[in-house]
Amino acid sequence: MLSKKRTISELLNEWRYDEELKERILHWHTLDGREAKLAPFPETLHPSLVKALITRGIQQLYTHQREAFDVASSGQSFTAVTPTASGKSYCYHLPVLQKILEDKNARAIYLFPTKALAQDQKNDLNDLIEQTGEEIFSYTYDGDTAPGIRQKVRKAGHIVMTNPDMLHSGILPHHTKWVSLFENLQYIVIDELHTYKGVFGSHVAHVIRRLKRICEFYGSKPVFICTSATIKNPKELAENLTNEKHVLIADSGAPVGKKTFLFYNPPIVHKTFGVRRSAVLEVSDLAKKLYTAGIQTIIFAKSRVRVEMIVTYLKELTRDKLLDESVRGYRGGYLPSERRVIEKGLRDGSIKTVVSTNALELGVDIGQLQACIMTGYPGNIASAWQQAGRAGRRQDEALIIYVAQSTALDQYVVQHPLFLLGSAPEEARIYPENMLILMDHLKCAAFELPFSVNDAYGEYEIQELLDYLAEEGVVFKTSNKWHWMSDRFPAHDISLRSASQENVVIIDMTVPAQTKVIGEMDRHSAMTLLHEEAIYLHQGIQFQVEKLDWEEKKAFVREVDVDYYTDANLAVEMKVLEEDRSRDYHGGTISFGDVGLVAQATIFKKIRFNTHDNIGSGPIHLPPDEMHTSSSWLSFTAPEKWSDAELTDAMTGAAYAMNAFIPLFIQCDSSDVAVVPQVKATHNEAPTFFVYDKYPGGIGLSEKVYDLWEELLVKTKQHVANCACVEGCPSCIGAQDSLQQAKGRVLHVIRTLLAENE
Repeated sequence: MLSKKRTISELLNEWRYDEELKERILHWHTLDGREAKLAPFPETLHPSLVKALITRGIQQLYTHQREAFDVASSGQSFTAVTPTASGKSYCYHLPVLQKILEDKNARAIYLFPTKALAQDQKNDLNDLIEQTGEEIFSYTYDGDTAPGIRQKVRKAGHIVMTNPDMLHSGILPHHTKWVSLFENLQYIVIDELHTYKGVFGSHVAHVIRRLKRICEFYGSKPVFICTSATIKNPKELAENLTNEKHVLIADSGAPVGKKTFLFYNPPIVHKTFGVRRSAVLEVSDLAKKLYTAGIQTIIFAKSRVRVEMIVTYLKELTRDKLLDESVRGYRGGYLPSERRVIEKGLRDGSIKTVVSTNALELGVDIGQLQACIMTGYPGNIASAWQQAGRAGRRQDEALIIYVAQSTALDQYVVQHPLFLLGSAPEEARIYPENMLILMDHLKCAAFELPFSVNDAYGEYEIQELLDYLAEEGVVFKTSNKWHWMSDRFPAHDISLRSASQENVVIIDMTVPAQTKVIGEMDRHSAMTLLHEEAIYLHQGIQFQVEKLDWEEKKAFVREVDVDYYTDANLAVEMKVLEEDRSRDYHGGTISFGDVGLVAQATIFKKIRFNTHDNIGSGPIHLPPDEMHTSSSWLSFTAPEKWSDAELTDAMTGAAYAMNAFIPLFIQCDSSDVAVVPQVKATHNEAPTFFVYDKYPGGIGLSEKVYDLWEELLVKTKQHVANCACVEGCPSCIGAQDSLQQAKGRVLHVIRTLLAENE
């Protein structure tokens, strides 16, 4: 299927005169390249490191790498924020290796958000060490580390590469086995800082506080080195995470290649309802054009299902060739060995097109790709730039195509490209004060080392909390200390990830005598993707879920060949538990407080490939999922003479539109919060919109909405009113069961909330 190989410039010249593409590409935007800014090696840099860098063809450092070395050498913690492929790893490799070469007892911990990233960085670091010709030992320490090697890592590892989960449950509780590490710990490196947000970041902030407490016990005071992609508040996040002051290094000296951004809107296929052709189909068509032109491409899609759908469509390009693996998918749930093969294929060029979730946003080395296609808005500006940075690394020209979906926010972005190109990236927020999280880690800290009656824990006063734990029977107070006394091991009961439950293992039983595990999925996602009769897609192959054993966390699947995929509905019920704040608003009430929610997977639909017609449905029989979180809610008086059904339709459409624009106001990921309408809320019997944090205990996002309801409603009204459709569509109020007067009713509800006359 490969035609004559073309450059990106040649391809873009062809597209400028393609009548069909000209109508769909709404904006062309070019960012010029930039030359490198260089600095000489530091005079103090060890000769072995100089030799290794020259062996790699590096004669000078980028300015941000030199600044990082100088700041680290002065003993200050710092955070380096530079784009993808700007050589961030040298910001920590050089000072850490320098310290070890000066003092063979010195130790460092490298913390990566995933095992895959630690493995990838280990290979690069070991190559660098080998090129120095010095004896420095670096090891990964995670769940896959063989028992025979673990003792060696503890005793002799100069650099221990691990992840927060292993530090939390496998190292800190067993610190007495790691005395040589903690006594001599000079540096703690936290890579991909921007990933430590939300509930995961809040947990990790406590893991770091426990780590510092143990270091203090053994007499060490390590320097923190953080590296991050671009976010709005890197210094604040690093300081909140580590409870230390940081120097910010944000001026990158790395070269940047020319980047061309295309903003692409699929054509309308149903004018009355404003329905556009599926973004998945448009992305597949664009990817085929790039594939046949010989341009190596990465495609980002927001869900596992979409990744597998696009892979399925693109496999048509290689169907006639046996063992052709030039098109691959990549996402969470693939086994580590499978991911390593894909990464290698991208680096050596044997894989021409890869379709990925945000799993490849992080700094795994996948070589220099030429083009990136985003299937819809990734959820935040920081992620969009991370994805765009995967193409045209260093000085190569790159093509980035943003393909809008039919959602309200996607349509807003494609019509307003400066929102993506000109806005500051979002804040990454953590909320370590979340009492559930704080209490969990206080237990872990008490298990690791006793607390004295005068101790604080990080910045927190904890004596009253320890009193509570004593009442619960897990700690015991002597004259001047609190001691752990439970026979339970607290860290094992606490997951740092937002999906705190166990993963569901996916077992292929196509050949009964050769059953095998082909993937895994978190329990919350499994409710809608692994229910019985669901079609599970894996590397373009379809599997039907024959049985989901919810108690044992196992899904048994069988390979099938059908022309549809499945999509499930999730019903959410809210209950107000406690109201902390409240104010009057145009005859209604705005409140903030604690809520309980129950999520229930209800029915699934079978949707045909290509046409996306609904060809059947069925019930889902799974227990509900419960969560306690925080919410802001707006209650109002129902319009006169409206039936409950009419009000339900109007509130559902308004909630859909509101949900799209919340990230514009509180600068969060679109998956961090959700809007749920209730025609008769249980606490007051009034129509109510709930905006809630999608994390147990809440992380402070919905609290910001409490003061922003009016601005949110104004933006929502403007977008719905300006949409070109007649009765409402997926670009403004979502897909409606009954479109007659739907848009008018949604606008009426929003104008009622704004106290505007029709």
